[in-house]
Amino acid sequence: MLTYEPGDTLAHRLDPRTKLAVQVAFAAAGFAHTTPAGLVVLGVVAASCLRAADASPISALRDLRYAIPFLALGPVVEAARLGAPRFDPEAAVEPALASVRVLLVFFVAAAYVRTTPVRESRAAIQRLVPGRVGVTLGVGVALVFRFLPLVRRDLRRVREAQAARLGSERRLDERLSLVAAGGLRRSFARADALALALRARCFAWNPTLPETRFGRRDAPGLVLAAALLASAAL
Repeated sequence: MLTYEPGDTLAHRLDPRTKLAVQVAFAAAGFAHTTPAGLVVLGVVAASCLRAADASPISALRDLRYAIPFLALGPVVEAARLGAPRFDPEAAVEPALASVRVLLVFFVAAAYVRTTPVRESRAAIQRLVPGRVGVTLGVGVALVFRFLPLVRRDLRRVREAQAARLGSERRLDERLSLVAAGGLRRSFARADALALALRARCFAWNPTLPETRFGRRDAPGLVLAAALLASAAL
């Protein structure tokens, strides 16, 4: 699961607002440029983002392994036909390009998650979006980043417990229901524990957040974000 990893790469030293701007601009450019040539250029940008974060596409794909079958299945389903011909390759081109766009956006997001602590993400969002709305968004993002690894770990433990009790001998639908029910119970228990912990710590709407400051090293990232947004608009 993608999580923050301390380091001293170029992406680690950037202001989180710069990285958020690059993410948003890249997503906009990805949905604006749908041709193979445009995706090649965006692929170079995504590879540069991973390089700046000292991350490899292989590790990012490994974290996306559960979604890859769905991305690969989309073009196949779109091109399948009930009558002759059974398969229309031309119909698979557009959904295949859409799947590639999703992968590229994920690569840029992976570089962000790998190089940005949760507290900095919350601080960036609250400073970009003023008022209670920004605070709510910041808290939501922080909780999602912290909860996803825990939920995945709980699901893995449920699966391991089922396997130790010969759960693999059950039908697929029974195994899925047991794992889903166990995961939901643990998630609700964690949510109750979180609510109690927030009340015990006097959760406030105005916490002391880490300082964020633009520097000279952020200039290339902001220029890249502006260029991506301009290309999407044009």
